[in-house]
Amino acid sequence: MMDSRVNPRILLAKSSLDGHWRGLNVVSRALRDAGFEVIVIGMATSAEIVGAALEEDVDLVGLNVGGRVEAVERIVGELRAAGCDAPIFAGGTIAPSAAKRLNHLGVETYPPGSALGDIVAAARRLTEPAP
Repeated sequence: MMDSRVNPRILLAKSSLDGHWRGLNVVSRALRDAGFEVIVIGMATSAEIVGAALEEDVDLVGLNVGGRVEAVERIVGELRAAGCDAPIFAGGTIAPSAAKRLNHLGVETYPPGSALGDIVAAARRLTEPAP
């Protein structure tokens, strides 16, 4: 069956309980302005993130790290174990050592100060249909 969606769907979620929403909101707006359908679930457990990714049939998962790389590693593992093969990118407070750990898992990282244009370009590249 042919997918009738025109715009790729991106799930954005916070992987920790910090109160910083600015980055998530700014990225969400930039992605929407670029034509993506963005589903923001905010602060969520790993089970909620996995459930939303599968239920919404997303093309990309975006995670706000909030400094806890272990939480993101657990979410990535649970997404893959549940059969979600959507690419994943992460932003927020990401130390260089944490970025290396996430990159090793195939997760692209965008720490504070990353250009919105770079994030949007990555979303486009990661959601392009296979040739």
